[in-house]
Amino acid sequence: MTSAGAAPTPPDHTARTTPIASGAALLLLADGRFPAGGYAHSGSLEPSITAGRVHDLTTLESFLSGRAATVGLVAAAFAAASCRATHDHDPARLAGLDTALDARTPSPAQRATSRQLGRQLLRVATAIAPDHRLDSLGARPHQPVALGVVGAVLGLTPRDTALAALHESVAGPVAAAVRLMALDPFATHAVLARLGPLLEQLAQQADQPHGDLDEMPALSAPLLDIAAEQHATRTTRLFAS
Repeated sequence: MTSAGAAPTPPDHTARTTPIASGAALLLLADGRFPAGGYAHSGSLEPSITAGRVHDLTTLESFLSGRAATVGLVAAAFAAASCRATHDHDPARLAGLDTALDARTPSPAQRATSRQLGRQLLRVATAIAPDHRLDSLGARPHQPVALGVVGAVLGLTPRDTALAALHESVAGPVAAAVRLMALDPFATHAVLARLGPLLEQLAQQADQPHGDLDEMPALSAPLLDIAAEQHATRTTRLFAS
């Protein structure tokens, strides 16, 4: 009860936040309906279809496996490292990871997309689980770095966060493929299921502590970078990237 003349106590919004079990948190992050903005992006699949490099289920599976093993692995490694740095209360490490990932993203269009998605992810995470650690990233972190911090806030391990990053690297393009090529969604998800063992293997590889930032994975996919730059100049497109 508030005494007469005393100012009322402001509501504590964070007190109403319900802790999320780690398994449920992983499902939440991997859900294609999670409003972090990924549904507006094809992961360079749309320009790859336009260029004729992807045109059926076989070439789609090749595209997805190549994407996962290159930029997907890099994203997963940085997500895992950012998750670990957050658990270790090391904001300087997080800043270094964001800079190091910027250097590993040669395409300006890809860098802009990553930071746009990172910003959106932080907005959603702040609504779901307000936490002061989310404020340490600034307004526009790279998406994998933001994912690592969000994963830690939700109680995930670095490996689980890496797996979420890898799943996202292929699930987004799979969803886009159904719209872009009018493929059978049952068939495209069968492709996604076949990639499961590869994603598990890559998650294990991504979850390796690296003392020096220079030791972080630096795999590249030049055709994805070229496709991203070409796509950014198109006036007619279904997806943002």
